[in-house]
This record gives sequence, structure tokens and C-alpha cells, in this order.
Amino acid sequence: MPASDLQVQIFGTKKSAETRKALRFFAERRVKTHFVDLAERAAAIGELKRFVQKFGIEGILDRDSKRFADLGLRTALYGEERWLSILADEPLLLKQPLVRCQQKLCVGVDEKLFKEWLA
Repeated sequence: MPASDLQVQIFGTKKSAETRKALRFFAERRVKTHFVDLAERAAAIGELKRFVQKFGIEGILDRDSKRFADLGLRTALYGEERWLSILADEPLLLKQPLVRCQQKLCVGVDEKLFKEWLA
């Protein structure tokens, strides 16, 4: 599939340097991106489940985020469904960016992986 037909979905916030880096990577390669600003709109639970299936809840949960500390979740031990519900309400607890290209997923910026997607 030519890169011009590819569309990448990026979940993150404009404040996140990593999210901006991912957006810039695809923009420089003229790949269409659909940006979901988590500061304005949470990711759907179905979307989050895709990432959890691949990376596990700990793989997408940002335990180092300020929001995590603000909510007092440092010692929280919840099951996957409870975390998904919390993440749907509190998207700033997610590692950023979450990147999806068709069925391929990535947490964070992995330019090597992104280039494989475009090859």
C-alpha cells in the first residue's frame, strides 16, 4: 500500500513532546494522520482494548504522569476492566502517544517501527 493511502491514528496531547514528534514524523513523510487530542476527547474503550490486548494495561498506563499522582493512584491495584474504565474517564493517565496504523500498534515513538509500517 503506498504511503499516501496510509492513515495513522495518533492519540496524545499537544503538550506532549513525544506526541508532537510522532505527528512530525508522519507529516514529513506526507502520511495522513488522524490526531485525537486526549486533552479534549478520551479514546474509546474499544480503542484502548486493542492496545491493552497487545501491550497489557501496564504497557499503556503512565504511572509517572502528574495526573496519576494527583489522583492518588500510586498504590492502586485494579483489574483490567476497572483500569479501562478509569482510562476512558482520565485519558491523561495514558502513555503518549498511542499510535495505530491499520492493525499495527505502538506506544510511544518508535521511528524504526514507523518506517517498517511505511515500507
